[in-house]
Amino acid sequence: MMCANPQGVVGEEYGAFLKEIKQRILASQYTALSVVNKELINLYWDLGKKIVEKQEQLRWGKSIVETLAKDLQKEYPGIKGFSSQNLWYIRQFYTNYKDNQKLQPLVGEISWTKNIVIFSKCKDELEREFYIKMTKKFGWTKNILIHQIENKSYEKYLLNQTSFDDNLPAKYKDQAKLAVKDEYIFDFLELSDNYSEKQLEGALISKINRFLLEMGDNFCFVRSQYRIEIDDEEYFIDLVLYHRKLRSLIAIELKVGKFKPEYAGKMQFYLSVLNDTVKMDNENSSIGIIICKEKNRTVVEYALKDVRKPIGIATYKITSSLPTALSKYLPSKKKIVERLEVLE
Repeated sequence: MMCANPQGVVGEEYGAFLKEIKQRILASQYTALSVVNKELINLYWDLGKKIVEKQEQLRWGKSIVETLAKDLQKEYPGIKGFSSQNLWYIRQFYTNYKDNQKLQPLVGEISWTKNIVIFSKCKDELEREFYIKMTKKFGWTKNILIHQIENKSYEKYLLNQTSFDDNLPAKYKDQAKLAVKDEYIFDFLELSDNYSEKQLEGALISKINRFLLEMGDNFCFVRSQYRIEIDDEEYFIDLVLYHRKLRSLIAIELKVGKFKPEYAGKMQFYLSVLNDTVKMDNENSSIGIIICKEKNRTVVEYALKDVRKPIGIATYKITSSLPTALSKYLPSKKKIVERLEVLE
């Protein structure tokens, strides 16, 4: 069979190389790979490795990828995956992970399209590990994965301040941490410079679809100013949502000022009442989220230290810009690795 001859590639060497690639594809029984994801990932890993090795050994340039794509598409016209773009992804896939012994076995746990999203959009290895593990653990679709990355779920998972570790079962606490952000962006609201908590709540309710989208997946709206009664005394929770995966009521208190420690005590009271009088038998413990205009992270740590209910403390912004100052609060690399270990 005649083969295209890329610039700088000796004909016989390329012919032998193409034959080797074809044999590898046939040996893997490629027609079955569409439903056997790990074997597909293994195939792509081998292809990426062979391309890189040949480029290094024989000093082949970029044209080798274009030429290989054309020949493979001629040989296997009905099989997807051999476009020049995908071969470039395959090469990038191998080069990104070839020196990372920890991530190599993980990449086969998710689909090829999700792998592309992760190594294309995430440059930090720990960040990649986070999204691979979370995609596998929670069955994220490609669109949900993209949304999670664009929403900076990795950073918010590391930054968020909650009492979940001590107050939620192990099988729920990681999902709960993902469900509560460190900061919410309410850039869809139209509020004056001076507004009250009642006005903030009303504005969120008037844009309920945008609000739920910002809160995250699986949140459902239950009621605003949720009334609870204890011995003829009425109390009102600003917002109550329901999280389908956690199967928990979510009590939300909105504060237009700075976080105060007493807010945590009041939220504990609300959660106790919800658990005793509202929660159904097949539902899990209620969770509280206090969303403030600002917070002192050290004060929050002390406020949550001895809390016996699952509570998260977050802030909100009316603008979409993310504060770079938060980067100093990210844990050390060692601590990040420890937190990712529990996601297995």
